[in-house]
Amino acid sequence: MVKIAPSILSADFTNLGSAVQAAEAGGADYIHIDVMDGHFVPNMTVGPLVVAAVRRVTRLPLDVHLMIEAPERYLAEFAESGADILSVHVETCPHLHRTIQQIGELGVKPGVTLNPATPVETLWEILPFVRQVLVMTVDPGFGGQGYIEAMTAKVARLAAMARERGLGPDIEVDGGIDAGTAPVVVGAGATVLVAGKAVFQHQDGVAAGISALRRAAA
Repeated sequence: MVKIAPSILSADFTNLGSAVQAAEAGGADYIHIDVMDGHFVPNMTVGPLVVAAVRRVTRLPLDVHLMIEAPERYLAEFAESGADILSVHVETCPHLHRTIQQIGELGVKPGVTLNPATPVETLWEILPFVRQVLVMTVDPGFGGQGYIEAMTAKVARLAAMARERGLGPDIEVDGGIDAGTAPVVVGAGATVLVAGKAVFQHQDGVAAGISALRRAAA
């Protein structure tokens, strides 16, 4: 079954705890937390303190996406804050195998992320060592952007690469995911859908947004 990972980037931060609990009650599988440093991406968001705060209000796995430079310096802190999955970018890790190994040693599921312009082929050596691959379907940094259509073929290439090698990482997509794009990416091979606006800003509420995504993904 396709997993739904609501992104708190689009939630009301004045009522973040309630928003997260609404997502859990509405049937979400993960809570997705985007960490941005203002260097690797042109925006700044949250850090370990917010991850720890979210951990206190939900039992769902916390899917933490580190859009930061030198993520290896902060892995332990995010693990201690309650992250269940930590994804780092190919583009920020010159020693990616070591970084992925560190995440696993912390008892956290390791994930790797690709920006839209980064080829799938950069994952060839690291793919056997990760539990999740996040394909950015917009340029990272801001929520509410439109889906880049060329990413459909990229997701399909990644899914084919994994099948050919007998590997089964979750394939996560993030950026412009809603009821319109969900069937497209799932058809290409995506297994985890990150959605912010389509969930937390759905006109009929959070649960309705999650249900709409599930119907579309099916």
